[in-house]
Order: sequence, then structure tokens, then C-alpha cells
Amino acid sequence: MESLLTYIRKYTSIPVSENDFETIKSHFTYKKMRKRQYFLQEGEACKHFAFIVKGAMRQYYMDEKGAEHFVQLAIENWWVGDRESWVMLTPSRYNIDAWEDSEILLITHADVLKLSQQFPALMEMMRKMDERNSIATQKRITSAISHTAERRYADFICEYPDLVQRFPQHVIASYIGITKDTLSRVRKQPS
Repeated sequence: MESLLTYIRKYTSIPVSENDFETIKSHFTYKKMRKRQYFLQEGEACKHFAFIVKGAMRQYYMDEKGAEHFVQLAIENWWVGDRESWVMLTPSRYNIDAWEDSEILLITHADVLKLSQQFPALMEMMRKMDERNSIATQKRITSAISHTAERRYADFICEYPDLVQRFPQHVIASYIGITKDTLSRVRKQPS
């Protein structure tokens, strides 16, 4: 739970007391996940968002040919979940699983709303998370529609150096929207 408190304090200018944090953490549920264990499967409603304490997770969908397309890669101190399904309680189109043995803290949408009203620090943290997510999404869309494979990979390495060490090349290739053969070619080119 200390990593969650550190995270909250990092993304808010409003002090969070130990008593406040006791109340906040009482709304989270701790869960251990084995590698390849599903957090969410396509067709299920996403009832929880997860804060990753330890490990790595991936969010992806399967196309009609059975190929996996990665939409999010996440490690410690990142959040993972299908936001649309979580907010709307609709069936998810995504699968989310643990890429490594992981430890996560789960929270429901109702509890986030309740805590955000009770603690302005959480409201500020959520706003900052949404802003960062929106910016990252815009960058990713721009990259996908206008950058070369070389530029996409260079941007990925620059933006997410920790992910390069945690996920295999075929997962990274899918995430940045290129084939694994293209990524292999890009990686062999002199810098």
C-alpha cells in the first residue's frame, strides 16, 4: 500500500494524511496474480481498475484471425483496466492478463467516485491521470498515422525505457503498430 500512497502524493499538491490514507486504502482489495492469469476477459464487464504494485500486465484484443493486438502495457505504479467497460459496465472487447507474476490493488468505479468526493487529493490525482492519459493517447495516434517504424520505435524507447526490458519484441511491435519482422529490421539498423 505504500506504493499507492507514494503515487497519490506524487500526483497531488493537496496533503494526504495517514488517517485519510487509511480510509482510502480500505476501499482497495489486494490480489496476487500468476503469470498469464486473466484480470479481465473479452465479454466480461470490467468491475475493477487495478493499481500495479509489482509485476507487468498487458491489455489486448484478438482479431478474427486470432492475432493479438496490444493496446496497453503496464508495470509497477501504473493503472490498468478497460475504462469504457469500467464506467459503463458494458462487456469489454479486451483481455487483460499478467505478463509476469503480479500484485495489484483493485478498486471499483463506485469507490473511486465516493473517495474523489471525500478527498480532493484523489480528485486532483484522477484529473492529472486523465490528462496524462489523453496526452499519451494523442501522441500514440499521431505516431501511428504519421511516423515511420523507425521513429515509432525510437519514440517508444525514449518514452518507455522500462517497458523495453519487460516485454518481448513481438509485444512491443504490436503495441507500436508494426510487424515483428519490421521491428527486427529496425533494431538491426545502425543508430
